[in-house]
Amino acid sequence: MERSRTVLFVAYYFPPMGLSGVQRTLKFAKYLAQYGWKSTVLTVGPTGYFAFDPPLLKEVEEAGINVLRTGSLDANMIFKGKGLVRMPSEGTRKLLQFFGDLLFVPDTKVGWKRKAIKAGSEFLRNNHCDAIIATAPPQTDFMIGLGLKKKFKVPLILDYRDAWLDYPFKFFPTPLHRWLHRRLEKKMVRGCDRIVVSHRRVKETLVKRYPFLTYHDVTIISQGFDRQDFSFPKAESAAAFKKLKIVHAGTFYGGRSPSVLIHAVHNVLKQFPQLRWRIDVSFIGNTRREDQNLVRKLGMQNDVNFLGYLEHHVCSKHLHEADVLWFVLDNDFQSPGKLYEYFGAKKPVFASIVDGYMKQLLLESKAAFCVPLNDQAAHEQVLLQLVKLFDERKLPKPPDDFVDRFDRRMLTGELARVLESLFSSAFCASDWACLFRSSTRRSAATASFTAASSGTAAGDGYRGPFPQQRQGHLWTDRESGATRGKQGLCQGFHDAT
Repeated sequence: MERSRTVLFVAYYFPPMGLSGVQRTLKFAKYLAQYGWKSTVLTVGPTGYFAFDPPLLKEVEEAGINVLRTGSLDANMIFKGKGLVRMPSEGTRKLLQFFGDLLFVPDTKVGWKRKAIKAGSEFLRNNHCDAIIATAPPQTDFMIGLGLKKKFKVPLILDYRDAWLDYPFKFFPTPLHRWLHRRLEKKMVRGCDRIVVSHRRVKETLVKRYPFLTYHDVTIISQGFDRQDFSFPKAESAAAFKKLKIVHAGTFYGGRSPSVLIHAVHNVLKQFPQLRWRIDVSFIGNTRREDQNLVRKLGMQNDVNFLGYLEHHVCSKHLHEADVLWFVLDNDFQSPGKLYEYFGAKKPVFASIVDGYMKQLLLESKAAFCVPLNDQAAHEQVLLQLVKLFDERKLPKPPDDFVDRFDRRMLTGELARVLESLFSSAFCASDWACLFRSSTRRSAATASFTAASSGTAAGDGYRGPFPQQRQGHLWTDRESGATRGKQGLCQGFHDAT
């Protein structure tokens, strides 16, 4: 019997830490076992953080994921004894971010690098490992992954959960800082064997910024949702209670604020008093004082609820029981994981959003109501429309073939395909399809989209930086959207990126 391959993840953010940054690595490590890969995660030891989620740690243990924890010399360790750290005000957050970016390159977690490489080296000396996956942010994870790759000659995959140079909340205090970051990113990209990103825009900017990269060097594997997190009984219709439940899950910072929605609800209730007690808004996530103060100022304590951070399974239940899910995004470089959990909940999405790829994706769901980020009048109009649809029991929901595209189990199959491409030029699309079918059912529509997120195949004329791909078995026809192998044609993997 063929032994399982092994992969080492480098991930600073990992359970028992909470918030969305831990989900992608956790779910990849959890489901890779179904594709013949055993996972070990190198992460930080006990530290201070904004949220903790013990049930996620239980999920790690039940999945049989091996975890290596090591100390760090980063700022979070100052709060190690305190554990849970209160979310700062937006002004304080910006100030801390500025000084962190001024003093540390690439980020405030760089103090973890030395200890992590030491722990990773000890593991790699005593255990066989077929590949390393470093996920960022923090970009320190990339540095650790490259350090281990060079030392032990293990293939390295970089996983961009967010952009590096184009990350909207990254400050470059001087031109020198930007130059140092670009130089460092270039080194990471040149030194790795594969690149995975969660967002189309990140792929586009990487290929444009570094001419040695080609379109096929970067694979898009989107964020997603875990069906097991939404295995609840059918929610009771809230229409019987005559109250429209709007829920938002996530953290507010930067240009993301609940202010526009709170003001819109206030104006609607003021203009239409008969709707008082008919709209209920709940915010799940770390709470800021300025948002609570706004609700008190407007006298909306009975209409708006701040539930604070909830463990992931509890948050998922709230999403499942909501009537409408609110989403806010002020840039087109991020792909927040919570949106894909909204899709998994199969509820309509009310989105305050800028133009771009994420807005296109929402409209594609056929269950989204998108308005300009700060257009209060537009928010009020949509609120009235949602109340009407709710009363008529005509609120839309995304179709199954759309939702299926973001199943974490299926997306992990995409990652398994990238991993297998490191070792076998004979691993063709039909081989991978068989592997996937043995794990989960996949619709034709889903197959059409997932290759849109891939772009890993390389042709005979390949000139990218990754030598393993030059002898690749596959090449992707950019025009026809078909993926062809030397032994035939495998339809269904359409390149729509």
